[in-house]
Amino acid sequence: MNEEYRKRTETVQSRKREVNALFSSIARWKPAQQNTAFHQAHEEAFEHTDCLSCARCCKETGPLFTNKDVDKLAHHLKISPGQLQDTYLRLDEDGDWVLKSTPCPFLLEDNRCSVYEARPRACRMYPHTDHASMSEVLDLTKKNARICPAVAHIVLNWLESPPNNLK
Repeated sequence: MNEEYRKRTETVQSRKREVNALFSSIARWKPAQQNTAFHQAHEEAFEHTDCLSCARCCKETGPLFTNKDVDKLAHHLKISPGQLQDTYLRLDEDGDWVLKSTPCPFLLEDNRCSVYEARPRACRMYPHTDHASMSEVLDLTKKNARICPAVAHIVLNWLESPPNNLK
């Protein structure tokens, strides 16, 4: 991983108390304010982050697979949904389909996704900082700041210079 990206996520982890306070403040904003702030920050963060130089999300975490995701990916791979589940997935403690292991078995050496067109919805939405309703994913976004350098970029910028909603 790019050294700058590693430093971003490590800094978020080392400033856990401040990050928790930041997200507590964000949780008190109106949903529309959350959406506006995150969506604007999302665009700016990805001007400074190249996912293909990182792919940490694919290397260290895994998505939840809905039944629709299983069917779509199985069709793409030309195997049955049962074969996909037996080969690549397991049921977690919440009864959700998740990858058996990380890194993702569909991640290529160059950090590209071999099943990009059929990737699960959770992968398409990652890191969720442009989610239609940020209030629904604030806890997940806080966790993603420890993994994703784009989310870490947003959080670190807001720790140094909070959006107007926080001032």
